[in-house]
Amino acid sequence: MRTHAIAAAALIGLLACTTGAESRFPDPAVDPAPAKAGTQTAVFAGGCFWGVEAVFEKLNGVSDSVSGYAGGKKTTANYELVGTGTTGHAESVQVTYDPAVISYGKLLKVFFAVAHDPTQLNRQGPDEGTQYRSSIFYATPEQQTVAEAYIRQLDAAKIFKRSIVTTVVSLEGFYPAEGYHQNFLVQHPDYPYIVYNDLPKLEHLKKEFPELLRR
Repeated sequence: MRTHAIAAAALIGLLACTTGAESRFPDPAVDPAPAKAGTQTAVFAGGCFWGVEAVFEKLNGVSDSVSGYAGGKKTTANYELVGTGTTGHAESVQVTYDPAVISYGKLLKVFFAVAHDPTQLNRQGPDEGTQYRSSIFYATPEQQTVAEAYIRQLDAAKIFKRSIVTTVVSLEGFYPAEGYHQNFLVQHPDYPYIVYNDLPKLEHLKKEFPELLRR
């Protein structure tokens, strides 16, 4: 489960995420338009869903960002069970976006550069367990192609000091988390975990990718 009280450990996790990458990330070399026009969804897992959700909510072209669970069964998609690390679920975020405004590749760019540290295996900062793993759940063959190509691109360019451990797997189902988890950062901006782990991500986003932000 999340370690709320240990501010120092949270800060160490934050630094691991923000200092492991170069200041500017490359655009994905492979980023074709989706096969179908209209609104698309993407699901990402990168540790605690509070901060990941908040980051994607800030992007122009994103109409919704929902915290939830992916990777396991519907019957085990609840916070208490997922927190045991035995359900197969990862804390995840479903992003609804308009690819005419922001591409899937640009979402991946933000996911790797800002939302989390993709070199940490089964953890993010102070949070440990498979439920905090880095994973991309693709909904279409196009998403799979773009995600796998971008990981190869980032690794080849040695953007991170360590290899990316993010898994790319088929989305079998996404299950929204309990209501109190939704928009948690907005509702609780002074919560210690948010202050040490997630608010700096938003500052990093504003600094590095102002052109992607909602006006």
